[in-house]
Amino acid sequence: MFVGHYLDVEEKEVTIEGVEKTTIRWLVSPKIGAKNFAMRYFVIKKGGKIPTHQHPWEHEIFVIKGEGCITNGRKTVKVVPGSFLYIPPNEPHGYENPDSETFEFLCIIPVTEKSVPPEEKAD
Repeated sequence: MFVGHYLDVEEKEVTIEGVEKTTIRWLVSPKIGAKNFAMRYFVIKKGGKIPTHQHPWEHEIFVIKGEGCITNGRKTVKVVPGSFLYIPPNEPHGYENPDSETFEFLCIIPVTEKSVPPEEKAD
């Protein structure tokens, strides 16, 4: 078993092209022994975004704090604390925080070769 607190996990700027004012904490990853799923904590500051993108793995998301907009390129939905969503593999998706001080959510993804960065892989 592994027990931690999210504030003890390094908060890193997301440096992917087009991403603005967004940080990530890898709470659960292969680095601590997870073999099937990874859990990340995202914070998108006011005016920040993760542009629409897609990849071959699903996402499960739970909104913790603030309000934001989620889009699949065809439809945009406002989400609030307590909202949850499922994004199927290969579905376009993007996130924006137009108004809240912070928009914070958990994002769970399967562990694959491409979904986890080298620094989060098992030694």
